[in-house]
Amino acid sequence: MWGSRRRRGGAKGGGQCLKPRIFKVLVAEKPKAAEKIAQALSTGRLVKCRVMGVPYWIVPRDGEILVVAPSAGHLFTPASDRPGFPVFDLVWKPIFEVEKGSSHLRKFYYMLSKVVPGAVLYVNACDYDVEGSVIGYKIIEAFGDVKRARRMKFSSLSKTEILQAYRRLERLDLEMVEAGLARNEMDWLWGINISRALMEAARRVTGRRISLSAGRVQSPTLVEAARRWVERNTYLPLPEIRLTAILTAGSVEFQAHPYRWKVESIDDALRIKEELKGSTMTVVSVEEKEEVRKPPPPFNLGDLQAEASRIYGYSPMETQSIAEDLYTEALISYPRTNSQKLPPTLDYKGLVNTLLRGPHSSLARELLRESGGILRPTQGRKDDPAHPAIHPIDVPRSPLKDKYWKIYDLVVRRFLAAFSKPARIVHINITLKDVKGRLWLASGEAVVYEGWLKYYHFARPREREVPRLKRGLPVPVLRVSYRVEWVGSSIKLDKMSLLKWMETVGIGTESTRARIIEKLFSRKYLRGEGRKVVVTDLGLTVAEIIALLFPDLSNPSLTREFEKMLDDIRFGRSSREEALRETRSKIAELLRKFNEKLPSVERKLAYVLGAEEPPVKCIICGREASLSLGGYELCKLHAKAACQVAEKIGIVSKRLGTSETEALKAIAGGKGGSGVWVQEVAALALKAPSFRRALTKAEASCRTL
Repeated sequence: MWGSRRRRGGAKGGGQCLKPRIFKVLVAEKPKAAEKIAQALSTGRLVKCRVMGVPYWIVPRDGEILVVAPSAGHLFTPASDRPGFPVFDLVWKPIFEVEKGSSHLRKFYYMLSKVVPGAVLYVNACDYDVEGSVIGYKIIEAFGDVKRARRMKFSSLSKTEILQAYRRLERLDLEMVEAGLARNEMDWLWGINISRALMEAARRVTGRRISLSAGRVQSPTLVEAARRWVERNTYLPLPEIRLTAILTAGSVEFQAHPYRWKVESIDDALRIKEELKGSTMTVVSVEEKEEVRKPPPPFNLGDLQAEASRIYGYSPMETQSIAEDLYTEALISYPRTNSQKLPPTLDYKGLVNTLLRGPHSSLARELLRESGGILRPTQGRKDDPAHPAIHPIDVPRSPLKDKYWKIYDLVVRRFLAAFSKPARIVHINITLKDVKGRLWLASGEAVVYEGWLKYYHFARPREREVPRLKRGLPVPVLRVSYRVEWVGSSIKLDKMSLLKWMETVGIGTESTRARIIEKLFSRKYLRGEGRKVVVTDLGLTVAEIIALLFPDLSNPSLTREFEKMLDDIRFGRSSREEALRETRSKIAELLRKFNEKLPSVERKLAYVLGAEEPPVKCIICGREASLSLGGYELCKLHAKAACQVAEKIGIVSKRLGTSETEALKAIAGGKGGSGVWVQEVAALALKAPSFRRALTKAEASCRTL
């Protein structure tokens, strides 16, 4: 017997878990996926068995016996017993032998070692992507025979698609396997060599072992996060004075704002407010323009993550995890796709008809009525050779948990919207002239035809009513008000903006980007404050060390080159051996530069790591000083912040109509989201008159930074 006797609840019967004489093995990526596959393929009494508590299924099918056995994701990883660096030789080992916290994988390994051997055919039924190809291949290689292996390709766990994939078994996708093995091996070589080099540098200057890590994709992402963190905390926003005039036409009140001119200060705003009291404005022109807004394409993973972040504040990893669970439950198609296209082979009408049975029935019925049953989706630019855009597969049999419902709802609505008609939105701009000849603009917006917005209301514009007015008409001014707005930094630092940056520069993949960002959190390089990301002192330190010792690693172009090489392997244009040879060569060159550079930067590293006290320390934070102002020493971070204060304090004072002292108080109090280091510089200027005087003469010093 393979495992314990177990009656499968909800299946067609029970049975003994005896090893059949002739059987085929299907390797699934996870237990839930294995269960779906087993249920779809069974034509007789389905038996659920267990080895060490891990389930597998014996599946009768048209006179043959299938065994569906799950993994728990990756079971094998590159490894080496060799200490130090460089390390260029590797072997693949079970993960539980080399990584802490992975002991749960041992029981999956043991079950597969008992269940898989001896089959007449081995089928990789893991997810059809690079990772799934590697997971299944390594299991078949370890316990079976890759020469007798085939591949199942499916984009959903629906019964129809599983049956179709099994009937159309294809040759093993060795190009995808090679690309996946190359990715794992390249990432391992980068990670172990650069991490060990960093730790050796730290050991040499501190005399102790400090755990540091780096990676091919992780490091440029950390460096970018650190760059944004520095920019954000050395940013000083400028106040803008926003004037609003409330006008009335008949029973309609509407707003107008200065057009092609600005209010320079609060004093100016008060003067203009007095000038317009009880006055009228004259309509100069009325412009009405209709915009046709095309339906969006269905989601790829990046788009879904972006919308879930915008609407609900979900992190990219959270959205990805929920979407993967919905896929495993056969509610949506495979989510780790880059495609914004739906293939013509997909049964569009069948999918919409399926939705008639669920909570989106009224929307599905409306789409069929609107389209007359002729469904042609909007297609996006991005494509994926493995999977179509994310789309619904089935309706929930029971209510979904809140977050799961929200992601499912997004997918369904975006899918339906892709088949709908364009929306039409009218924009109205009314230009007016006040009693002093200054121009004002009143803008309105209205949806005149909903089209796809009926289905995907999350993109509906905020409508603003303005009356239809004729040129030359006098319009009474009811009141004028002003408010102070601080123009914030355009630099975003949150999980979604980092993921979008990774997409833009072409590093990582749909399935790995969110995990890389989460790894930076687990390494304590980043931490969260609400939706915002904070770079810790450790993260700043590691980013600075990478910039000092491995500047090439902070450049995304290096990683992008290797991503292209992996694509070339996947499509048969290159080989895994070539990629590994190039990787070893590049790492060797980086380590050669590292060894040359280390002696010259050891002292700086000692300061950064806190092993030595810098001879001159920043008065604010204690880092190594790089600028002196009025006898006060500043590190390069606070020096950059000081230069921002020196450049902008006069403008802030003038616009607020206050003294520079009051302006400094506003900045030190974090007004308008001033950067932390800017606030600290302003606070120092308030306490130290000599430092404050030096700030006003800092322009020449700032040019040297």
